[in-house]
Amino acid sequence: MSAEKNRGEVVRYWRSKAEESLSSAKRELDAGALTFAMNRTYYATFYAVSAALLEGHARFKKHAGVRAAFHREFIRSKLLDVRWGKFYDQLFQDRQEGDYLALIEFDRIYVEDQMARCHQFLAHLRPMVSSLREKRL
Repeated sequence: MSAEKNRGEVVRYWRSKAEESLSSAKRELDAGALTFAMNRTYYATFYAVSAALLEGHARFKKHAGVRAAFHREFIRSKLLDVRWGKFYDQLFQDRQEGDYLALIEFDRIYVEDQMARCHQFLAHLRPMVSSLREKRL
Protein backbone atom coordinates (compact mmCIF):
# COMPACT_ATOMS: atom_id res chain seq x y z
CA MET A 1 0.00 0.00 0.00
CA SER A 2 1.34 3.42 -0.88
CA ALA A 3 2.07 5.96 1.84
CA GLU A 4 -0.49 8.29 0.27
CA LYS A 5 -3.25 5.68 0.32
CA ASN A 6 -2.33 4.68 3.87
CA ARG A 7 -2.47 8.32 5.00
CA GLY A 8 -5.93 8.67 3.45
CA GLU A 9 -7.15 5.63 5.35
CA VAL A 10 -5.77 6.95 8.63
CA VAL A 11 -7.34 10.38 8.00
CA ARG A 12 -10.71 8.70 7.41
CA TYR A 13 -10.19 6.63 10.56
CA TRP A 14 -9.56 9.73 12.74
CA ARG A 15 -12.52 11.54 11.21
CA SER A 16 -14.69 8.52 12.00
CA LYS A 17 -13.34 8.48 15.57
CA ALA A 18 -14.31 12.15 15.88
CA GLU A 19 -17.91 11.42 14.91
CA GLU A 20 -17.98 8.34 17.13
CA SER A 21 -16.68 10.37 20.09
CA LEU A 22 -19.36 13.00 19.65
CA SER A 23 -22.03 10.29 19.53
CA SER A 24 -20.53 8.83 22.69
CA ALA A 25 -20.66 12.27 24.32
CA LYS A 26 -24.39 12.40 23.61
CA ARG A 27 -24.90 8.99 25.21
CA GLU A 28 -22.91 10.06 28.27
CA LEU A 29 -24.92 13.28 28.51
CA ASP A 30 -28.18 11.33 28.28
CA ALA A 31 -26.92 9.07 31.09
CA GLY A 32 -26.10 12.10 33.24
CA ALA A 33 -22.35 11.43 33.11
CA LEU A 34 -21.36 15.04 32.41
CA THR A 35 -17.62 14.66 33.02
CA PHE A 36 -17.47 11.77 30.57
CA ALA A 37 -19.59 13.73 28.07
CA MET A 38 -17.06 16.56 28.26
CA ASN A 39 -14.18 14.12 27.81
CA ARG A 40 -15.76 12.62 24.70
CA THR A 41 -16.53 16.10 23.31
CA TYR A 42 -12.88 17.07 23.65
CA TYR A 43 -11.79 13.85 21.97
CA ALA A 44 -14.14 14.52 19.07
CA THR A 45 -12.21 17.74 18.39
CA PHE A 46 -8.84 16.12 19.06
CA TYR A 47 -9.46 13.34 16.54
CA ALA A 48 -10.83 15.77 13.94
CA VAL A 49 -7.85 18.09 14.33
CA SER A 50 -5.49 15.11 14.17
CA ALA A 51 -7.11 14.08 10.87
CA ALA A 52 -6.78 17.58 9.46
CA LEU A 53 -3.14 17.85 10.46
CA LEU A 54 -2.36 14.41 9.06
CA GLU A 55 -3.95 15.44 5.78
CA GLY A 56 -1.33 18.19 5.73
CA HIS A 57 1.38 15.57 6.44
CA ALA A 58 1.83 16.37 10.14
CA ARG A 59 1.76 13.75 12.90
CA PHE A 60 1.99 14.20 16.63
CA LYS A 61 2.03 11.82 19.57
CA LYS A 62 1.00 14.24 22.31
CA HIS A 63 -2.02 16.42 22.83
CA ALA A 64 0.20 19.49 23.28
CA GLY A 65 1.78 18.91 19.87
CA VAL A 66 -1.60 18.60 18.17
CA ARG A 67 -2.83 21.71 19.93
CA ALA A 68 0.23 23.79 19.00
CA ALA A 69 0.11 22.64 15.38
CA PHE A 70 -3.63 23.34 15.19
CA HIS A 71 -3.04 26.93 16.25
CA ARG A 72 -0.11 27.32 13.87
CA GLU A 73 -1.70 25.69 10.82
CA PHE A 74 -5.34 26.72 11.18
CA ILE A 75 -5.72 29.69 13.52
CA ARG A 76 -2.61 31.81 12.91
CA SER A 77 -2.87 31.12 9.16
CA LYS A 78 -6.50 32.33 9.36
CA LEU A 79 -7.94 29.15 7.80
CA LEU A 80 -10.24 29.09 10.84
CA ASP A 81 -11.51 31.94 12.97
CA VAL A 82 -9.69 32.58 16.24
CA ARG A 83 -12.86 31.66 18.16
CA TRP A 84 -12.28 28.02 17.14
CA GLY A 85 -8.80 28.15 18.64
CA LYS A 86 -10.24 29.44 21.89
CA PHE A 87 -12.94 26.76 21.77
CA TYR A 88 -10.36 23.99 21.30
CA ASP A 89 -8.26 25.38 24.15
CA GLN A 90 -11.31 25.52 26.45
CA LEU A 91 -12.25 21.92 25.68
CA PHE A 92 -8.67 20.87 26.33
CA GLN A 93 -8.78 22.61 29.72
CA ASP A 94 -12.21 21.13 30.53
CA ARG A 95 -10.99 17.64 29.69
CA GLN A 96 -7.86 18.09 31.81
CA GLU A 97 -9.92 19.27 34.78
CA GLY A 98 -12.57 16.59 34.37
CA ASP A 99 -10.02 13.80 34.07
CA TYR A 100 -7.49 14.90 36.69
CA LEU A 101 -9.13 17.12 39.31
CA ALA A 102 -11.10 15.58 42.13
CA LEU A 103 -14.66 16.71 42.74
CA ILE A 104 -15.00 18.62 39.46
CA GLU A 105 -18.53 18.91 38.15
CA PHE A 106 -19.82 20.39 34.92
CA ASP A 107 -23.14 22.13 34.46
CA ARG A 108 -25.45 20.28 32.07
CA ILE A 109 -26.27 23.43 30.07
CA TYR A 110 -22.54 24.13 29.65
CA VAL A 111 -21.88 20.58 28.41
CA GLU A 112 -24.81 20.76 25.99
CA ASP A 113 -23.52 24.08 24.67
CA GLN A 114 -20.00 22.72 24.21
CA MET A 115 -21.37 19.69 22.38
CA ALA A 116 -23.40 21.92 20.05
CA ARG A 117 -20.32 24.04 19.38
CA CYS A 118 -18.35 20.86 18.73
CA HIS A 119 -20.83 19.96 15.95
CA GLN A 120 -20.19 23.40 14.44
CA PHE A 121 -16.43 23.01 14.86
CA LEU A 122 -16.44 19.70 13.01
CA ALA A 123 -18.53 21.24 10.24
CA HIS A 124 -16.00 24.08 9.86
CA LEU A 125 -13.01 21.73 9.98
CA ARG A 126 -14.24 19.24 7.35
CA PRO A 127 -13.72 21.63 4.41
CA MET A 128 -10.21 22.36 5.70
CA VAL A 129 -9.32 18.68 5.34
CA SER A 130 -10.70 18.64 1.80
CA SER A 131 -8.84 21.84 0.95
CA LEU A 132 -5.54 20.45 2.26
CA ARG A 133 -6.07 17.28 0.21
CA GLU A 134 -6.76 19.30 -2.95
CA LYS A 135 -3.63 21.43 -2.42
CA ARG A 136 -1.55 18.24 -2.28
CA LEU A 137 -3.02 16.79 -5.49
